[in-house]
Amino acid sequence: MAKSRTRAGGGTPATVVLEAANVPFTPRSYHHDPAAESYGLEAAEALGVDPARVLKTLLVMTDAGPGVGIVPVDRQLDLKAVAAALGSKKASMADPKVAERTTGYVVGGISPLGQRKALPTVLDATALGFPTVLVSGGKRGLDLELAPEDLVHLTRASVAPIAR
Repeated sequence: MAKSRTRAGGGTPATVVLEAANVPFTPRSYHHDPAAESYGLEAAEALGVDPARVLKTLLVMTDAGPGVGIVPVDRQLDLKAVAAALGSKKASMADPKVAERTTGYVVGGISPLGQRKALPTVLDATALGFPTVLVSGGKRGLDLELAPEDLVHLTRASVAPIAR
């Protein structure tokens, strides 16, 4: 996988984090259709990638505050499982406006990398079964392909079965 140098060409906070950490990644752009029902499934189809390798970043609210769950786009986040993984009794999906304010990204382009504030993060265990995964690059129409171990390291994520 080639290391990208997108900062000079209008990089996002996510690409800046990867470049600063000297982590190899590949930017994968596609034409985003505003009418798409699922941003993640749209990305998987447009890029010709197994949806199990394309991950969505979801902000949840727990009794301890906000947290992040990262799951394959063809699955759903198990709120009980992510709450337990975050050390809370329950979790609920954050309001989209709260998610945007908290992360600094727009819904459909929320990256687990380069968020405004480091949040407790949990990556679904299935991601470790692939040599590379794709996450949002910080805007709609841009995914970043990287090793799941690098994603865990950079987000300080725990790994648990949180998808259903």
